[in-house]
Amino acid sequence: MMMTTLEKPFAGRTRPRPSKTGKTVPQQKQETSQLTVWLIAVRDQRDRAAFGALFDYLAPRLKGFVMRNGTGAAQAEEIVQDVMLTVWRKASMFDPHRAQASAWIYQIARNRQIDIIRKENRPVPDELTLNPDTEPDASQILAFDQEAEQLRAAIDQLHPDQKEMIEKAYIGDLSHQEISAQTGLPLGTVKSRIRLGLNRLRNELKGLR
Repeated sequence: MMMTTLEKPFAGRTRPRPSKTGKTVPQQKQETSQLTVWLIAVRDQRDRAAFGALFDYLAPRLKGFVMRNGTGAAQAEEIVQDVMLTVWRKASMFDPHRAQASAWIYQIARNRQIDIIRKENRPVPDELTLNPDTEPDASQILAFDQEAEQLRAAIDQLHPDQKEMIEKAYIGDLSHQEISAQTGLPLGTVKSRIRLGLNRLRNELKGLR
């Protein structure tokens, strides 16, 4: 998909922009307004460039939101792809008078994640039942990114055998049985390496909330 200058609409914009009334408009509000412009362009004109810009801006934020609620990286990628495909298909249902573009899209992501969690017979995190009127703010996204970096650094310090099992289980979303079948290792060995790896990670990440 060819992108236009819509790809990086906020690059270099570090200060609020004056509005026509002379008052400054917070950057978050500017971004929310731009998301609405893009989504309306997708809704009314099936604008692929606008959709590409919408995707580029929201995809990493949606992935962070989904992973923060207990979903692995691989499955989070699939959910984001599914959510954005739904946005393209159902853009005609978006009404800016009833919801902000970000809230509308995040609600689709919430619903999709809840559906998956219920199919897997897992408890739905409280965060997914909260008021969806606002999207995670910049500080939440930054905190997630920092936590992910700390976790990756800690995983890299594990013994190679433990690191491999942890990555397969928690990044590759494989069950213990699937890891055993894939590696040829006894199920008990897989569980033992994962347990030892997790114990070490807990010690390394004691300061991580």
